[in-house]
Amino acid sequence: MSRFVDRVVIHAAAGNGGNGCASVHREKFKPLGGPDGGNGGNGGDIVLVVDSGVHTLLDFHFRPHAHASNGKQGQGSNRDGAAGESLELKVPDGTVVLTEHGEMLADLTGNGTRFVAARGGRGGLGNAALASKARKAPGFALLGEPGEEVDLILELRSVADVGLVGFPSAGKSSLISVLSSARPKIAEYPFTTLVPNLGVVNAGGSTFTVADVPGLIPGASQGKGLGLDFLRHIERCSVLVHVIDCATFEPGRDPMSDLDALERELAQYTPALGGSLAERPRLVVLNKIDVPDARELAEMVRPDLEKRGLPVFAVSTASHEGLRELSYALAKIVEEDRATRPTLEASRIVLHPTAVDDAGFTVLDDPEEEGGFIIRGERPERWVRQTAFDNDEAVGYLGDRLARLGVEQVLAERGAKPGCPVTIGGVTFDWEPSTPAGIEMVMHQRGSDPRMERNTRVGAAERKAAKIARRTPSSDDPSPDEQEAEEQQ
Repeated sequence: MSRFVDRVVIHAAAGNGGNGCASVHREKFKPLGGPDGGNGGNGGDIVLVVDSGVHTLLDFHFRPHAHASNGKQGQGSNRDGAAGESLELKVPDGTVVLTEHGEMLADLTGNGTRFVAARGGRGGLGNAALASKARKAPGFALLGEPGEEVDLILELRSVADVGLVGFPSAGKSSLISVLSSARPKIAEYPFTTLVPNLGVVNAGGSTFTVADVPGLIPGASQGKGLGLDFLRHIERCSVLVHVIDCATFEPGRDPMSDLDALERELAQYTPALGGSLAERPRLVVLNKIDVPDARELAEMVRPDLEKRGLPVFAVSTASHEGLRELSYALAKIVEEDRATRPTLEASRIVLHPTAVDDAGFTVLDDPEEEGGFIIRGERPERWVRQTAFDNDEAVGYLGDRLARLGVEQVLAERGAKPGCPVTIGGVTFDWEPSTPAGIEMVMHQRGSDPRMERNTRVGAAERKAAKIARRTPSSDDPSPDEQEAEEQQ
């Protein structure tokens, strides 16, 4: 038996970018062939695509994890790595994408609509792309970035023009079965409908869809019964139809009290797509008038309902009485609503230029490290992820990039001291002011950086001097001559 699933949580992991290659061209009689390392391939994306052939989120219920393929590593001879293949996930029309905190990211309507749920990581540059006047033959390459990993909530909100609401056993399923070719389950007990049913209705030259949701009871907007789970399926409806059972024998039930209870539940429900269900056009269907007492009751309450400004239709799903008038009235309301909707424009890209005074990063005080700082910004954090810290030349290149961005200048203005901890993207450094970026570098061995060695020696000397200064003089301390000899060593 097939299952209807309209809300799932998926774990989307995009592909990682491939690492760049650090290679030097080698050929007979050409000892200085130059760098020829290729770039790494980009990781694959996770893409949600609306497919008209999909009607439920059942596949994600059993397979909530989605992984795209990784990009391949670059190779020598300027060969770039292959990009990872994007993974397309088919979703039904009307799917809403939410964050785990309930923030809406996308409302997917229309066959073929696409949304990138998780972006693949960028591939790292090879040393051929990193060659410059300062570094003619880089001995390092950039690492590929990890792909995005996100937890998303997918909710299906049916795309229907007309929504049927009413108490259990009011005849909603019977009504949709006679208005359209839908064949929902119909039985003589409450809550027969456990999942929303959709039907297509043809009335004259108009075609529209009708949604039948499980019966509402008082308190449905607070989670009682099944109403809260399926009220989302009437959020897009142009018109709501109150189906009132005029042949019920339950004590305390009558058409007016049923209508008031339904109106309260609609007013208390807040649609995620905005607006209010209580503001939608509504009409009332007095059902089961094939029963003599029900017909008499329908004629009795019709004037009171019309005083509220609600169109009223008395129908019988058994004898089909009044159905033709109802279908044409619904078609008219739907056509009027479609005429007032704004025309959808073609997709376009909106560019948001960076502000002139935007440095691209911020410097914050580290609450956990006294005298420490935290650097936040898209570019600094991305550069740290791309750096291989087992290669001194790669670390020196990172220092140059940060210096050109102005990070070192801001740290100096904030009073940073040599050796203070600075955290960027989860990696903590002992800050040492380096050679200003942009000057001509001295030739050095591939994979090394003279500044790294100098900073290591200077930092060690300063820490040793601070340690000696903190010590309390005692009879066991060495003499000044011995201290001088120790420092020279």
